[in-house]
Amino acid sequence: MPEASPRVVVTGLGAVTPVGGTVAETWDSMLAGRSGIAVLDAEWAQDLPVRVAGRVLADVAAQLTIPEFKRMDRCGHLALVAAREAWAQAGRPQADPERLAVVIGSGYGGLDTTLDQARTLDASGPRRVSPHTLTRIMTNAPAAWVSIDVGAQGGARTPVSACASGAEAISQAADMIRSGAADVVIAGGVDSCINGLIVSGFAQIRALSTRNADPQSASRPFDRDRDGFVLAEGAAVLVLEREDHALARRADILGVVAGSAVTSDAVDIVAADPAMQRRVMEKAIAAAGLEPQDIGLVHAHATSTPVGDRLEAEAINAVLGNQVPVTSTKSLTGHLLGGAGALGAVVMVQALRTGSVPGTANLDEPGEGIDLNLVRATASGLPATAGIANAFGFGGHSTALVITGS
Repeated sequence: MPEASPRVVVTGLGAVTPVGGTVAETWDSMLAGRSGIAVLDAEWAQDLPVRVAGRVLADVAAQLTIPEFKRMDRCGHLALVAAREAWAQAGRPQADPERLAVVIGSGYGGLDTTLDQARTLDASGPRRVSPHTLTRIMTNAPAAWVSIDVGAQGGARTPVSACASGAEAISQAADMIRSGAADVVIAGGVDSCINGLIVSGFAQIRALSTRNADPQSASRPFDRDRDGFVLAEGAAVLVLEREDHALARRADILGVVAGSAVTSDAVDIVAADPAMQRRVMEKAIAAAGLEPQDIGLVHAHATSTPVGDRLEAEAINAVLGNQVPVTSTKSLTGHLLGGAGALGAVVMVQALRTGSVPGTANLDEPGEGIDLNLVRATASGLPATAGIANAFGFGGHSTALVITGS
């Protein structure tokens, strides 16, 4: 008989989000229903059709050395701070450097630096362009910096799959451990691209909420009056580990990545295929060795777009029925793009550990076609031992993570 694959356990969590500079702060804010969405009051944003976003307010610069701050784009800053939090919680495991890896996904990488240095080039000429430009704009830079920080020589990978990037990174990391390629993997996602180009681009396809006068109610997953998502920045990182490796060093096991799946719609570059959203959940549940009835909680991708939320609701209903509790914390944080799926995984680990579920804010009345057991306010006493976190992205990228308690 083939040898059973090792269990992939979670031993560390890290997050930097619009509602907190750490996992603890982020979790407390979510349980309290505190929103991180605010008006974009910078001069560059005054003429934009959308002027709300979720900014990270934590003093990230204070947690980095001056050389680190100068050499990285903000995307790298956020990823490194989140990774250091997760690594510290994991106890900084002593692993063979060649069996220690990093997988951190991002949708847009160092786009802020790209735009800033392009403006510098146009205004002041080539000699004023920063010598750090190329290494700051690389989408793989966050993964590379984290690998340098911990001495990981087992690979530094960067899935680039739009808003599914962070979730796909966790799936890849778990696969590396199950295949025997690594013992410990730092995995997650990050994006920081709240700028005029991205806001304008999403606004042009009517993907963003236009509730400029009421930012904290703008993100409304599954609500009847939802009108688009709220752009946000942030990072979320998990330390994944082969179970026997974690047990040998008496690590605190926070949860288990029991199964995952990654699919591609192969239909349209923007529009989602609900059939593949169903399929990715089915495949993830099967990979975990579970049945649909074993799933007791869903952290939905649910960005607050009129079509996207309805299609996901239909997919969840088809796979799991309409009784399993469903929530979306994007109602409080906004959409972290490449960081969103990883944050969903952090939320799921925390929910299963604590028995509490952050509610979906701004959900007054479910929209047409939304037939789900939606968690509207923070709930406690969750009996679930397994949950699923969804992440979908432009290009037809779909990822589902099945997480169980320790």
